Amino acid sequence: VVRQVESGGGLVQPGGSLTLSCTAPGFTSDNCGIMWYRQPAGKEREWVSTKAYGMERYSDFVTGRFTISDDPAKDTVYLQMNSLKPEDTGLYFCKIFGNARCVGDWGQGTQVTVSS
Repeated sequence: VVRQVESGGGLVQPGGSLTLSCTAPGFTSDNCGIMWYRQPAGKEREWVSTKAYGMERYSDFVTGRFTISDDPAKDTVYLQMNSLKPEDTGLYFCKIFGNARCVGDWGQGTQVTVSS
């Protein structure tokens, strides 16, 4: 069962910005965390960022450019992406994780394309 839904992707020029959303009903009350991943075409899925238990973590290739935040009232986690580069292009997924209530299959993701 897919527990989380991604949205907000699109086409943006290099240097531009996008904000992705991940809505996972009940993840706040279940005390779950959310991770963002991305998968460039033809490559493996790679971890981007995590928000859980009051902490935020970022991969080296997005530190300083991406910001993860949440709105508990909406059960939504956001990924604000600034200074986008062509190598940020890919299918972005979010994934719920944590205790036994924090289970969900991978969703369809949202496509981000950075190109001039």
